[in-house]
Amino acid sequence: MKDTIENGAPRRPDGKETSMLQELLFLVGKIMLLSVIVLLVFGFLFGFFRNRDPSMAPGVKEGDLVLYYRLDKDYTSSDLALVEYQGEKQVRRVVAVAGDTVDITEEGLLINGALQQEPGIYTETLPYQEGIAFPITIGEGQVFLLGDNREYGADSRLYGPVEVRDTLGKVITILRRRNL
Repeated sequence: MKDTIENGAPRRPDGKETSMLQELLFLVGKIMLLSVIVLLVFGFLFGFFRNRDPSMAPGVKEGDLVLYYRLDKDYTSSDLALVEYQGEKQVRRVVAVAGDTVDITEEGLLINGALQQEPGIYTETLPYQEGIAFPITIGEGQVFLLGDNREYGADSRLYGPVEVRDTLGKVITILRRRNL
């Protein structure tokens, strides 16, 4: 049975009239339920992060919004991961996963003995003086992360391999906020 309107008042299927206040309260209830669902989805499944670090340029620029998925931590090489280092969130590229051997020499980045040809990386990959010793084999449940702008920024050359459980999630999209 359809709702009917007589004398300007909507009727429920049982024939009783509903007041404007009831309709308004029902609408507010729907909006609150939708808000709770959105908060839960973005609180537990997805997250937004505004990148303030220039060390991922040109792939992720300063000011870009990064959408990441908190539950997907099955990384492969070239994935972007969100991590926290010294209280600052940062986006970094996964260059090696469990079982890989990473070496950084004057030639550049070597993974399992093979020199890496990385499109989109325009600076040399050199070790930091105060960083970890190379070569290093990545353990089970770890990833090795580097910034795309290799001359700047903190990455696994300083702090070593990162435990996958310590990552915040996998980047799924980047929303450009500058230079549109």
